Amino acid sequence: MSDELLPDGQMSVERLKSLIEINTRINKNYGDQSALLVSILESAKALVNCEAGSLLLVNREDESLYFYVALGPKVEFLNRVKVDKKSIAGWVCENKKSQIINDVNGDPRFNSDVQTKTGYFTRNMIAFPMMLDGECIGVIELLNKEGGDGFTERDLEILELMGTQAAVAYRNSTSFKSKQDQIQILQNTVDAGDGYHSFVAQSNVIKDIFQVVKNVARTNSSVLIIGESGVGKELFAEQVHLNSPRHKEPFVRLSCAALSPSLLESELFGHVKGAFTDAVSDQKGRFEMADKGTLFLDEIGELPLALQAKLLRVIQERKFERVGSSETISVDVRIIAATNRNLEKMVEEGTFRGDLYYRLNVFPLNIPPLRERAEDILPLSELFLLKFSKETKKQFLGFSPEAQKSLLHYCWPGNVRELENIVERACILGQGPLIQVKDLHLPYTEEAQPKEENTELVTDAVSSADKTLKTAVDSFKKEYIKRILIENGWNQTKAAKVLDVQRTYLTRLLKELDIRKN
Repeated sequence: MSDELLPDGQMSVERLKSLIEINTRINKNYGDQSALLVSILESAKALVNCEAGSLLLVNREDESLYFYVALGPKVEFLNRVKVDKKSIAGWVCENKKSQIINDVNGDPRFNSDVQTKTGYFTRNMIAFPMMLDGECIGVIELLNKEGGDGFTERDLEILELMGTQAAVAYRNSTSFKSKQDQIQILQNTVDAGDGYHSFVAQSNVIKDIFQVVKNVARTNSSVLIIGESGVGKELFAEQVHLNSPRHKEPFVRLSCAALSPSLLESELFGHVKGAFTDAVSDQKGRFEMADKGTLFLDEIGELPLALQAKLLRVIQERKFERVGSSETISVDVRIIAATNRNLEKMVEEGTFRGDLYYRLNVFPLNIPPLRERAEDILPLSELFLLKFSKETKKQFLGFSPEAQKSLLHYCWPGNVRELENIVERACILGQGPLIQVKDLHLPYTEEAQPKEENTELVTDAVSSADKTLKTAVDSFKKEYIKRILIENGWNQTKAAKVLDVQRTYLTRLLKELDIRKN
């Protein structure tokens, strides 16, 4: 018996069986989110017998829609492509309502760009939201019902039932993946051993840097890690050591800004009894402690000039003397240094030795700030939530959707360190089971508000088809750097001084942002 012959409100036995089978199938794919979403779309296509379909997800960072899965003739290129909010899918997402459109080309919301590029003609369409707790998390579009027929309300009824199941399955899969990530974090901590931090990265830029870390780790070359305060430079130093042949040997740390020059010299090279007033016994320095291993010198830009010469000698000759001793000690130590300062500028100003800079800068690693790698914000937040849930003895399941949006939209001037502090405070103040926006107490400053002189720039960014924060920031960077280059006659060395960045970093930005002299 066909659906058309059934009384209103009833479903054919065949379709009911199909719905049960689909529910069983999609609930078997929790461990593989991509396979789950493909299965959902394949099931939706089979339910209504159509030629093609696509599943779009909402990007939590900027609330945009993008193609995640596309099935059917000539639609493979759509994966990960963003969708205009004025499109049919955008309307469905914003209004949280399904649509049956049996004359697609007559609908003003229909964007024919995809049709033009693929050569695949769309006659009719059914689009419905994947709803979860009152929020749209995605949209499923089905195209061209087979046999030349149009989509019906019966089709929509069963698809909306499946859409609810799909949204729940997607949420469960996301939760399952989050738990897997937590287990992996704990495993990484165990593998690294005591004294090391867990390393979490989802952004492509950090994954690329990590691949570079693995390559440079195999050598004994000095590494200079550059980045803003709080980006996690020490974690990258740990990864260089842990992925090196020296990983079973000591990893010794020292902050060059934490001690006075006299104490810093003793910490680096050690001292003998009687070398100074408080030297009541012989003491090894960090270089001796790190023999055969790695010495991490944080905030190297704060090292006094007098000690810079001694450090240079150790790097060149692998020899030094303890304070108050004439006995030469030989060591085999790899040096990893880190700074948030512009060492090239300091060399020009005479506050940092050029020969030491070039010895340290054999292999530079530039770590981008957290605001430029938003994909890492939520995974890092989950890591810190796991850590501080244990310390506060509270059971937190995660962050509310509103709290996640707040975390993603904040600019993080203090980078990862600030994120960790805010999650710790939220765990102390929050009651659970979810961290709420009010628990975060994110700072609000007038500086974060747009100024009149930025109105034109903001207007251009908002009117652009791509409204993501990264695109807007890149657009500003490109125009600003180009203006500074023009003011300095396209002399990159002079422009780098004005911008207070390293010359090598400016060169990288010119390539990344496609900045060229007209």
